[in-house]
Amino acid sequence: MAASITPRIVPNLWFNSEAAEAAEFYTSVFPNSRIVRTSYYPANAPMPEGTVLTVDFELDGQRFTALNGGADIPFTDALSLLVNCADQQEVDYYWEALSAGGKEVQCGWLADKYGLSWQIVPEGLDDVLAGDDADAVGRAFTAMLGMTKLDIAALRAAREGS
Repeated sequence: MAASITPRIVPNLWFNSEAAEAAEFYTSVFPNSRIVRTSYYPANAPMPEGTVLTVDFELDGQRFTALNGGADIPFTDALSLLVNCADQQEVDYYWEALSAGGKEVQCGWLADKYGLSWQIVPEGLDDVLAGDDADAVGRAFTAMLGMTKLDIAALRAAREGS
């Protein structure tokens, strides 16, 4: 049996009581994902004995921990998870999956049904919003401000002035 390697940095997501449900949801959305381990509260803990304490899971190889901490501490937009998408089809897929039951925001941002913020970003966005042509960048940026889900073709067209 190979020794397991613990990643150096693991985002720890605080849930009131939905850690297992959220981990199952996220692993169903992303390919190459899995639940790694689940731990439970022991007797004499802040939550009832046997309640899920943590769920370690991987999303496409990135390790996360979901914690049932109670205390109603909500997620905020101060932290978001960015999903780099290869094309518009991936943008559409992740947007639909993660926004279901949540809230569409602006400029490719959404909050999922647990309140966690995500940015769903198409490949090439950096190129559309950068460069020496300030007018072209400005047109693309203005177009992006009018979008919820990002449309890379529309952003490129705005950049070109068409």
